[in-house]
Amino acid sequence: MRQFPDGLTAHLDQTATTVCHAWRLTRTDGVVMGFTEHDRDLEFAGTLFSAATGFRASEVQSGLGLEADAADVAGAFSDAAISADDLALGRYDGARVEAFLVNWQNPNDHARLWIRELGEVRMAGPAFAVELRSLAARLDRPQGRLYGRRCDAGLGDARCGKNIAAPPFRLEGALAAVSGDTALTVSGLGDRPSGWFSNGRLRFLTGLLSGLTVDISAHRSEAGVARLELWTPLARLPSAGDAVAVTAGCDKGFETCRTRFHNSLNFQGFPYLPGSDFAYGYADADTVHDGRPVVP
Repeated sequence: MRQFPDGLTAHLDQTATTVCHAWRLTRTDGVVMGFTEHDRDLEFAGTLFSAATGFRASEVQSGLGLEADAADVAGAFSDAAISADDLALGRYDGARVEAFLVNWQNPNDHARLWIRELGEVRMAGPAFAVELRSLAARLDRPQGRLYGRRCDAGLGDARCGKNIAAPPFRLEGALAAVSGDTALTVSGLGDRPSGWFSNGRLRFLTGLLSGLTVDISAHRSEAGVARLELWTPLARLPSAGDAVAVTAGCDKGFETCRTRFHNSLNFQGFPYLPGSDFAYGYADADTVHDGRPVVP
């Protein structure tokens, strides 16, 4: 059972009340923003909740058990609050949202109602609507490892153990040309051969997309520049001259781990895992059965 502070409880027991809702949004990069449906700004819990955002919330339906519930928050774009570019570029993906019930005459009388994460964002003209998912939605995400011949670790993470934060695995350059929403030309990456950055990552250091990281599908080296193809289209186009950092890629194969990254002792896959041909195989006169190891 939720317990409200004594001051807020006493206020709610009155015939007439002066309460409203407020939301605190914390992005994954640490940026904290506050919003309220009241007609003036409120400040409590160490956060300024802005009223100049046109926010409103739908009803919230919650149930017992582990079923994931959802709600909506809608509002209008504002340069002082949430911009269309930031939403389109995914800077709010996975953000934490806290909802409060607050007495706007005495903001110190407030209570947190629930915590959720931002889900689907729908945009229409100068307005947007955001789905709020309960924390129980995390239970729908795949958990555990996949056992296969290829590595299931992320290049450079704790399980991989390879340091890719320095050359030749991480290089900085500048956009020489933008050929479309999936094709970029980058200069200043040295003499890295074609394919070096395939399946790698590109991070924008300056410009409109500063801080955004995208995945690279293919890399081709031509005349001293790197031509990169992205897996997904960019929601907004960068400008020539924007600084970028490009990280080498890995195809998750054992041979690549051994020859390119010299990290075969920490390979997180099972390159000699028997396949379906072995499982369905049977002894015959043409097969050598002398007890030799199947691992070369």
